[in-house]
Amino acid sequence: MKQIFITLLLTATIAGSSTAQDASALRKKSFNLEKGVAIRGYDPVAYFTSAKAVKGSKDLAVAFESAIYHFSSEENKEAFKKNPAKYEPQYGGWCAYAMGHDGSEVEIDPETFKIIDNKLYLYYNKYFNNTLKAWNKDETNLKSHADANWQKIYH
Repeated sequence: MKQIFITLLLTATIAGSSTAQDASALRKKSFNLEKGVAIRGYDPVAYFTSAKAVKGSKDLAVAFESAIYHFSSEENKEAFKKNPAKYEPQYGGWCAYAMGHDGSEVEIDPETFKIIDNKLYLYYNKYFNNTLKAWNKDETNLKSHADANWQKIYH
């Protein structure tokens, strides 16, 4: 009986480890990371606390599920560690407008963002193309499509 229990325990541990590795690999593949760093090194907590984009420091970094986040203060770093999911950008950090428009993974400008229902959304903004403006014109529809498209990519 003891041998059966140990075998079951080892099997469950290996299966759980495999699932965690699969989730980690999926995040690395699906999230907008540059050399493992999310949001191009901007502080995810600052978007909520100061309502502006603030560059973080690699000296104040935290790794969370295969992504590295930089912070501008020790307080922001600690807030993130308490509840990382609250601060992570939606759609893996890809442009929310592009995700809603056609499900594409488009780079972002970390300084072009919007907080909706206490969630962080990032947008592309280069070459006279600020996608936040287009998003604002049809937010409900685009958000619905973006949510569905992200489910196809990430789950």
